[in-house]
Amino acid sequence: MSFLKNKLIDIALEARHFSHSPYSTKKIGAAIQLDNGKIYSGCNIENASYGGTVCAERVAIWKAYSENSLPIKIKSIAISSDENSPWPPCGFCRQVMAEFSTAETEITLVNLQKKEVTMKFSELFPFAFEAKHLGK
Repeated sequence: MSFLKNKLIDIALEARHFSHSPYSTKKIGAAIQLDNGKIYSGCNIENASYGGTVCAERVAIWKAYSENSLPIKIKSIAISSDENSPWPPCGFCRQVMAEFSTAETEITLVNLQKKEVTMKFSELFPFAFEAKHLGK
């Protein structure tokens, strides 16, 4: 495992500690590295209205894109949970990831014991709806 991958995993695991998850009690953390080398983290932030809840992956993505000039893409993502099997991102997060990732973006899912599953974004979401479908 590369130093950078280990670093992203550690950041994603640390981000879990900031989770606001009183409803699901599931603490999720994420870390993303952009193609410009910058790294951003996020945690899930729940809301009593549920629809106002934002997943860790999207928090990290919003932070990254609100602080960088375009065009940039996500190079790699680590997503952490405390489940026995590492949890994949939800469909909403996959769609947001499709906007800012490439087919080659590396996705690593990890749990507290550092059991991990790694794949390319194209394997996680093989037929993503993208700007090209809108003629963009």
